[in-house]
Amino acid sequence: MSSFKQFNAKDVVISPFKVNKSFTFRGTSEFTKSNVGIDRFIGKNSAPTNNILQEATTGQISLVPERLLYKSIEQLYYSNFLLDASGSNATTASFNPDLTITGPGATTNYYNYLSSDLVPRREFPTQSDARIGVISIPSKVFGEYIKPGTFRYEEDSTIMTDDGEGNLFDQDGNQLGNIIYEHGLAIVTVESEDAYDSLYGVAVYGTDLYGESPGFDAFMTGSNVTCSFESTLTLNEAQYAARITENEYQFSLNPTIIKGNDVNSDTYYDFATGSYFTPYITTVGMYNNKYDLLAVAKLAKPLPVSQFTDTTIMVNLDMF
Repeated sequence: MSSFKQFNAKDVVISPFKVNKSFTFRGTSEFTKSNVGIDRFIGKNSAPTNNILQEATTGQISLVPERLLYKSIEQLYYSNFLLDASGSNATTASFNPDLTITGPGATTNYYNYLSSDLVPRREFPTQSDARIGVISIPSKVFGEYIKPGTFRYEEDSTIMTDDGEGNLFDQDGNQLGNIIYEHGLAIVTVESEDAYDSLYGVAVYGTDLYGESPGFDAFMTGSNVTCSFESTLTLNEAQYAARITENEYQFSLNPTIIKGNDVNSDTYYDFATGSYFTPYITTVGMYNNKYDLLAVAKLAKPLPVSQFTDTTIMVNLDMF
């Protein structure tokens, strides 16, 4: 048995909050599972052909042309940095009092999905046949974005982590590329020691970034790999205030207080007929406008309904 009371707008407060979940995947077999889908690619700045279907492809789950992958990454995430290391390459012409115009015309400033307000470190190889690596994590795994500072990718003796600001470094402090948290993309722009020198200057440690040949290829597509990170998802917590005034619910709906347990009887046990009898609340049910039960809130212990003051029961409900 139950009794109903309508919630008012002031009784409901919805608050969003972020939740995170840790993931660790080991080896190509786990990467390519249908419920995971972490794909790895090697893009190449190769010469275009007359037939895109004949171009070399890359990918362990989905095959895409190497050249198109390279060009897509370049345009989406590095286009502002090709002419200016700071990424601020938008210049405009000057309009003079004599109505003449001097200086360069306006150049486009693209949105490159920067992860921080700090000075960005985005370098991209543009020489012929330059190669880049891409680790693509699907949104069904990372949610809204990868939590900054939690990405780790390990192959053999090379460990690559993010610094929380959108940059990827190896264990020796060499920058290897960038990570786009909201797209689940780890982009390795350094193919070799020579490539590192040309992008970031002389490497600070060692003589080879990825070990012996085939180095970069094994790092990007090898099977002895581990990838871990934390996903991020926004949940909405709805807080309902079930308010009971001092003159409400001063009777019990428990059928055991009726003599003989006959629900059609109106004869109550003596203890339930005194002026000091107080019913207890044990459960709050949440219903829609069709009186379908949607959720049930159980109190930790039975709560007596006050005869003298109002009572408010707070019900928290987490929702996607």
